[in-house]
Amino acid sequence: MGILEEYERGRLFFDYGDYITAAQILGPVVDEAPDDVAPRLLLARAYYHSAQLHRAEEQLRRVLDHDPAEHYAHLMLGRCLQRQSRHDEARPHLRIADAMGIGGTTA
Repeated sequence: MGILEEYERGRLFFDYGDYITAAQILGPVVDEAPDDVAPRLLLARAYYHSAQLHRAEEQLRRVLDHDPAEHYAHLMLGRCLQRQSRHDEARPHLRIADAMGIGGTTA
């Protein structure tokens, strides 16, 4: 199976709420295409929704290292840090997301 097919398969599991399986599928996709933001964000979301918050944080920070203006990654990172009771660290990311007009969006 090619990388695109694996990404779509991971998205399918994500859409059905099987976040752990989605993350297992998307991990190798991200390894094969490390600069592609879409699979990395979906992997971060799968980690977030399966309460693998440290892994989600790692992926989101990598997205922001590559593209500091990726507004959705700021929102997700802020929410991820909030769930870890790291509110002071979350605040700047949530402010950036809010300034970009997505503060009310759910992760």
